[in-house]
Amino acid sequence: MAEAMNVLYPIGDKLYVNLTNRCSCDCTFCLRNAADGAHGSDTLWLVREPSFEEVMAAFDDYAMEDVTEVVFCGYGEPTCAFDRLVAVARAVKERWGKPVRVNTNGQGSLICGRDIAPELEGVVDALSISLNTPDAARYLELTRSRFGEEAFPAMLDFARRARAYVPDVTLTTVATTLSPEEEQACQRLCDDLGVRYRIRPWVD
Repeated sequence: MAEAMNVLYPIGDKLYVNLTNRCSCDCTFCLRNAADGAHGSDTLWLVREPSFEEVMAAFDDYAMEDVTEVVFCGYGEPTCAFDRLVAVARAVKERWGKPVRVNTNGQGSLICGRDIAPELEGVVDALSISLNTPDAARYLELTRSRFGEEAFPAMLDFARRARAYVPDVTLTTVATTLSPEEEQACQRLCDDLGVRYRIRPWVD
């Protein structure tokens, strides 16, 4: 019998894709440290990573005409499964014409060992990149990235490069976690990068 896994899960009129539990970070605030599941799913921990075919088959359980956006975001960093992400995103756009967003820590080029930004062109419509803080040292304390001090500048560089290929690139911080002065510093950083800044709820 096939293993039951929450590969897709809906939030309102958006459909989220849970490709992997791997991540380059071990964030102190990560939702998965507090619960096995979220948004009505008992668990978002995967027994194993789904294949492209399994992900596409999971879409059959949803009325895609009612879905306004497909979002790659689960209990891992989506770019840890980058080749499958691109394949599924391309299929979603070709088959249903739905906009595609990726919620990411922005470390995908480090994870993949190459500049992945050009590969997003025509496949991903929006990137939501976790900035967390305008301070590099604090960023490392919060994210505990396996890439150490490389992580913060690489995340910013990814955002800068991605804007040439993705229509909407946004850096985010979480409401109530930063002072007004820190949020202003984040806004200036985003202005310098030429991307949007958004203060979002903890669960988004």
